[in-house]
Amino acid sequence: MSSILLVVQATVPKTVTSWNWTITGIIIGSCLLVLVLAGWSISYPHVGRKMPLPFPALFNNPSVATFLAAMSFGHIIGVAAVLGLTNLGVL
Repeated sequence: MSSILLVVQATVPKTVTSWNWTITGIIIGSCLLVLVLAGWSISYPHVGRKMPLPFPALFNNPSVATFLAAMSFGHIIGVAAVLGLTNLGVL
């Protein structure tokens, strides 16, 4: 490794939040919220094979592609919320 990278690594302060159940709840909550909203906001949520979810009326019976897109976007929103709350000092 370059010696410049080692110097930069030594000068960067540690601002990492340790993983806990609060962060897990935020990520799960954001994923479920996006999954509920995705069935009504995606143009074609029923194209393809259906995802076997426990409450099809609540989640609007999404396809596998809709489910994967909602989970991906839910993780992005959840991580952004965790980083924002960490920077505000809430977490």
